[in-house]
Amino acid sequence: MPNISVILPVYNGLPYLRDAVNSILTQSIHDFELIIINDGSTDDSEVIIKNINDPRVHYVIQSNQGLAVTLNKSVQLAKGKFIARLDQDDFMLQSRIAKQVEYLESHPDCAMVGTWSEIWVGNKPTDRKHKHPTSHEALQLELLFDNPFVHSSVMMRADVLRELGGYSEDKLRQPPEDYELWSRISRKYRVANIPEVLTVYREVEGSMSRTGDNPFLANVIQISADNLAGILGSKFSDAECYSLASIYHGRKPEKQKNKLTKSRALRMHNEAALIISGGFSQWSGEFKASYNRQQSQIKSQFMRCLLPRFLLKPTRVIKNLIKKVFLIC
Repeated sequence: MPNISVILPVYNGLPYLRDAVNSILTQSIHDFELIIINDGSTDDSEVIIKNINDPRVHYVIQSNQGLAVTLNKSVQLAKGKFIARLDQDDFMLQSRIAKQVEYLESHPDCAMVGTWSEIWVGNKPTDRKHKHPTSHEALQLELLFDNPFVHSSVMMRADVLRELGGYSEDKLRQPPEDYELWSRISRKYRVANIPEVLTVYREVEGSMSRTGDNPFLANVIQISADNLAGILGSKFSDAECYSLASIYHGRKPEKQKNKLTKSRALRMHNEAALIISGGFSQWSGEFKASYNRQQSQIKSQFMRCLLPRFLLKPTRVIKNLIKKVFLIC
């Protein structure tokens, strides 16, 4: 029985599917299974998959059911102790799986480990990278407001994933399926990122964005509010946690009897940081960096909330102009 299962959901995976599969099958470690579930693709994804001649591949085709359902079905089929993820647009560097297995084996209290990732636009590398924090404490702080993991880079313990019920299939909780699941995992177990680029993440057209009328941002705010409430307990109300999450992400919360002030919001954030990582003297460099960035974000978003909407664009232009002047000087 393989110790590792790699799960690869596919929906209209052209043109990068072949690269994704090849990056898995050519890993430096060979004893694993690759579960590919074709979620009702209408392109030639099935042709590519059926031309793969490798006994490690377990292929399933189904009618379109969405990402969360497809991922959960993959988890149900997985036989491995560890479950690694990859998206159809991305690819792994050759040593990724081996290094993640080594990390989880040597850190038995860790339930999930991601990696740093290089960002490509289509087939073109860029100089941009996702270099998220690596320690559990810094990641838990980041999770208060956002997702500090590249979904396509993670490896999880199968028993933990099943214990927690896998990805949420509640339409009011996803997307983002990943941020919601990482939040639940981190409340009970330790999580980490390997500080090495071992995954390539492609930015492609048609991906879910946080703008417009799609539910992504609203769901991020609700998950963020839940995370804040989970850390802060009864010290602050659920309404205050939701207001802080909304303001952090640039949305004015609905009117409430006790309006959240900037000083109280900063106090909430500071209290959460102390709960997560103890006194200031115990904070690591990356924890302090995350804390300071989040404090700055809260302050700047409160300033934005005070400005009338018609002044936001001119203010942004002036701010960018000042930055350019200082860079020239």
